[in-house]
Amino acid sequence: MDFVDPSDTVERQNQKLSRIVESLIRRVEQASAPSELAYAQFERAAYLEAQMLQQTRHLERTLDQLSESKAQLGVANVAARTARAHLSEAIEAISEGFALFGPDDRLILANSRFCVNLKDVIPHIRPGLAFRRYLELVSKSAFLDLGHRRSPADWMNWRLALHDSQAANFNITLMGERYFQTSSQRTASGGTVIMHSDVTDLIRVERQERDALMDRQAMLLQATLDHLDQGVCIFGEDGQAVGRNRRLIELLHLPPQLAGARLSTDVMLDHLARTMTFPIGFDAAELGHWMHNAARQPPIAFEVKQGGHTFMKIFGRHIPSWGVVMSFTDVTAERLANNALRDLNEQLERRVEERTMALGEALRDAERATASKSRFVAAASHDLMQPLSSAKLFISSIVDSSEDETVLNVLGKAETSLAHLEQIIEALMDISKLDADKVVMDRRPIPLENVFGILRDQFAPQAAQKGLALSVMPSSLLVESDPGYLRRILENLISNAVRYTDRGRVVVGVRRRGNTARIEVWDTGRGMTGDERRVIFEEFRKLDPGSGPAQGLGLGLAIVERACASLDHPLKVSSEPGVGSCFSVSVPILDAFWGSERAMIAESPELGEPDCDGVIVLLVENDRQLRRALSMHIESWGGLVVPAESAEDAVELMNDAGIVPDALLIDYHLGEGPNGIDLYHRIARHHGPCACRIVTADRSRALRRYCSDNGLEILGKPIDRTRLLDFLNEVSAGKRLKAAG
Repeated sequence: MDFVDPSDTVERQNQKLSRIVESLIRRVEQASAPSELAYAQFERAAYLEAQMLQQTRHLERTLDQLSESKAQLGVANVAARTARAHLSEAIEAISEGFALFGPDDRLILANSRFCVNLKDVIPHIRPGLAFRRYLELVSKSAFLDLGHRRSPADWMNWRLALHDSQAANFNITLMGERYFQTSSQRTASGGTVIMHSDVTDLIRVERQERDALMDRQAMLLQATLDHLDQGVCIFGEDGQAVGRNRRLIELLHLPPQLAGARLSTDVMLDHLARTMTFPIGFDAAELGHWMHNAARQPPIAFEVKQGGHTFMKIFGRHIPSWGVVMSFTDVTAERLANNALRDLNEQLERRVEERTMALGEALRDAERATASKSRFVAAASHDLMQPLSSAKLFISSIVDSSEDETVLNVLGKAETSLAHLEQIIEALMDISKLDADKVVMDRRPIPLENVFGILRDQFAPQAAQKGLALSVMPSSLLVESDPGYLRRILENLISNAVRYTDRGRVVVGVRRRGNTARIEVWDTGRGMTGDERRVIFEEFRKLDPGSGPAQGLGLGLAIVERACASLDHPLKVSSEPGVGSCFSVSVPILDAFWGSERAMIAESPELGEPDCDGVIVLLVENDRQLRRALSMHIESWGGLVVPAESAEDAVELMNDAGIVPDALLIDYHLGEGPNGIDLYHRIARHHGPCACRIVTADRSRALRRYCSDNGLEILGKPIDRTRLLDFLNEVSAGKRLKAAG
């Protein structure tokens, strides 16, 4: 139990305790109670005395701590005063003006050089000055040059905007062309440090250096202008010349009074109007309008004539912040050269026109000669096909009926010779058509594997006979080309590779290059030199002159080159003597190979068994030998032939004999009168539809389309016996089926 209030002072607590002790002692002395009560009161007094001693010791320790704290506070105050004095001395020692504003934007301290150049502001610089008041004093100072900021309010708003940034550096201009640089930096506690530095001397030195540099640049510019072969003049915004070179005076023949400082745009325009001839539709007034409005117009360029024999090119351009620069160039030599060149061009054009007319006439003569040659070759080939077909059919008939080995051997050689002759005639016809550009390519999708399979079977025996390894690599690509011509191209390339390879191998394969299939034919043959590669595509050109006609007449590669050009299939050849050659043809790819849905390119099968007994065939052929040969073949197979030489003979035979044939074999070209298709329509109108084949050597696409549109098929010359027999067997089978039904 405490008898004193701990919050009282020590003196007050001592007073209370003393009074309590005195009171207790007094009561003990005066008490009338029993001795036990007196003793208890005595013990209580002793306890209170002990408490008083304890509180007294606590009070003494507290007083000692208070004294120690007062001593430390005094030391700290001395240190703070010393540090502030040192800080003030350091700030005062700074050569620039220095001021520190607190987070509340009030001045804490500043040195004596702060605002030293603003003498009417210095009396107000004291601690507690508000930053906004400081700016207001500066903006209204008589020593401040406001510059382009017209009013103190404008200057103050500009300065307050800079105060919001973390850091700012800028120059302030004072009256008397003095300058000081102001640096403002925010402190970590949110205050602001401002420093003023007098940079008048630096700016003056910089201006002097800049003026000196500009003087040097002006001298360099003048030296450059004087070095130019063009006359150059620069006009300022006020229209006065600020720069010119000596060449300008020479070119324009300026008099001394105009060549000096008096030169202006008006003087220049007046001089040009008096001494120059401007182009039509343009004069000195137009030039003056441009010069006064050059800032809003594009550059200008034109030519003038001086004195009747000198040509001058004038070019003008606006230069921002400067004015107008104009250049004058003497182009007399260039114009004289252009005039001479124009006269020469006119002479050359006349000569070219005359030569073109001569070449045109020569070209027309060449075209007429080419057309005549093509017509001759086509007609001769057609006329040759007739007896050739007859000869082949006659020989085939003898082969079928003879058993004499000697005769058969001779007939076999004759057939081989006729086959070579047929190939030569077909090659001549192809070259003629390709030269005349009358071939219409039948482009369609072709699976390369079908073509490769046929070529593999076709040339494997020939390669094996020479001891060569023929490798035709499989391919699953689908390409776009003309099936017949693509096959003939590859046949000629492979045939040449086998012919000119004595040992080793021949490889046929495909390399895919993006959307193109490059079909390559490699061989390990004798190879070719550069001169040989340049002539191999010429007609009748053979690298082995000693080879006979059986080895070809050198037309294969000529057909290959022309067919590739017509199909737009790039053809390339590379070769090295003694190593081998590679011919490649690039064909566009349509899609990947699509399984069993192949466009078959089939070989003609072997001649089957005749099964056409009793089939009546109306044969209309104006070539007697071919008509006789076809009749012999059909009759040897058991058919009955009604021959006719012309359309009128055929119609007359059918009407007189009352014959209705089972099949029609009609030549397309029947001489004078209707052709074979016209005859077929005439027969069909009177006797009804009948199985028919149009026999012709014409391989044009127009005829094939015409026959297809009329439901007719073509049996080409030389006539393929297998196709003819298949046709007759098909007619016979249909006849038996009709009779059974």
